[in-house]
Amino acid sequence: MAGQQRQETGCLPCFNCCVTVPQDKIYAVEQFGSFQKVIGAGLNIVGFDLMGCCISFRSISKRVEQNDVFVETKTKDNVFVLVKVSVQQQVIPEQAESAIYKLANVSAQIDSYVSDVIRSAVPKMTLDEAFEEKDKISQGVNEALTKSMHEYGFQIIKALVTELKPSQDVMNSMNEINKQKRLRDAALMASEAEKIRVVKKAEADCEAARLQGEGIAKQREAIVDGLKRSVTSGTSETLSSDKVSELLLITQYFETMKDIGASGKSSTVFIPHQPNVGDISSQIRNGVMQGSPGQMRM
Repeated sequence: MAGQQRQETGCLPCFNCCVTVPQDKIYAVEQFGSFQKVIGAGLNIVGFDLMGCCISFRSISKRVEQNDVFVETKTKDNVFVLVKVSVQQQVIPEQAESAIYKLANVSAQIDSYVSDVIRSAVPKMTLDEAFEEKDKISQGVNEALTKSMHEYGFQIIKALVTELKPSQDVMNSMNEINKQKRLRDAALMASEAEKIRVVKKAEADCEAARLQGEGIAKQREAIVDGLKRSVTSGTSETLSSDKVSELLLITQYFETMKDIGASGKSSTVFIPHQPNVGDISSQIRNGVMQGSPGQMRM
């Protein structure tokens, strides 16, 4: 047991005149049951003794020892938790007399102080805060023990909250909450990625349509220039905009007829047709003009 003092005997059978003290211990010399002095490591001659009646010894360890204290308490949000606190203490050599004679059970004394601090601090915190403030709880335990145990001849090296464990049901619930949160974050990220994909596709389609429109406009511009040159080549005649539009319209008409005829999936198409170019252009213009009012009435 940590901090426990023990009865010792001298190095001669039936006599306690001299004693060998190990390096990791402190001995207290008693004469007829009364404390006389503290002796350190090595061979010590302490006086005349007969059959251990005159002189006796008590020892205590100088090593750093650890007490594991388990405290069950309730948090602010009514969750019962089991708190494990590891306390590391050591005898103060200059106060060895107090360490040997003042406390009957060092571990029980430390357990009481730790339980008092834990049951005062943890109920003021929620479960999440308790996990976050473990260092703060450890500091509170350390300060309380250092102040209380010093008068008994012990110094506190460390007091660490090494485990804070709620019930299994609470742990399962916390894991489920964390799982659902991660699933929600994954769904949000997937939705955001889909949004970006759709937006980028729309931007690409818009840019493609713009470029296509510019291409068609330049194509028609080239066709118009070509028609002008072919019609007026070698003459001083100039074409009006109406004539140019009529030539462009007729050219597109025949290109459409060519595409329909070249398609393997085309079926019979009934189109009013006259061999006269002027009649063709008039029919196309009239069809366009008659179709436009019909669409407006709809």
